[in-house]
Amino acid sequence: MAAKNGMLVALVAFVLAVSSSVDAQFKCPKARGQFEDAVQCDKYYECEDNVATEKLCPDGLVFDPTIKLINKCDQPFNVDCGDRLELQPPQGTSDYCPRKNGFFTHPDPSICNVFYSCINGEELEMGCSGGLHFDEKSGTCVWPDVAAREGCGSNANKKLNDGFQCPKETRYDKNGQVITHPNYPHPTDCSRFYYCLNGVEPRLGQCDAKMVYNEDLQRCDDPENVPECKDWYKEEEGGKN
Repeated sequence: MAAKNGMLVALVAFVLAVSSSVDAQFKCPKARGQFEDAVQCDKYYECEDNVATEKLCPDGLVFDPTIKLINKCDQPFNVDCGDRLELQPPQGTSDYCPRKNGFFTHPDPSICNVFYSCINGEELEMGCSGGLHFDEKSGTCVWPDVAAREGCGSNANKKLNDGFQCPKETRYDKNGQVITHPNYPHPTDCSRFYYCLNGVEPRLGQCDAKMVYNEDLQRCDDPENVPECKDWYKEEEGGKN
């Protein structure tokens, strides 16, 4: 037992010695403040009374010494890292969030108008409007020729067997937000509708029994709420008799 305790003490002492050695290699430019690492863009040092403590930005963010706020970690597209190209290992939580924080392209390279905002590993799907593509380098939606992304829109010309093709228009909800997966009514069948995954890949949808598609609400609804389809199932039942 004494031997095990001795080994544990020795291990703790070794870890502390290595940590102290790492911090000791950095010389504080000033007695107090936060200063960037020479090679790693998301690493920095916090100095108190000329004693440096090594710190890391949250995964996905990098250190910007020019920020005058206490929190100097920001999105990579806002920071000029210069030669500080190294980063900590990714701690991503999914294909949508390869790192815990940041703005990332859709994992399908053919879908360029959809991107994800990740905060602490939680993703929020967002979309570009007006035919723009998301540019990870600038963190914004830009014209396709500026983004210069390969494979974009490879699903854009897809058609279903009945000839339906996703319109190129961008659709918005009542709050002015882009509808990422817009719906469209079927021309001859009230119980069916089309939807476009990420605005480009067409799919055929089917309402639940005794429901019809309501274009105004963009979802399935009771027939009595859709004047042009109010007798849809009555006609169907009449045809069966």
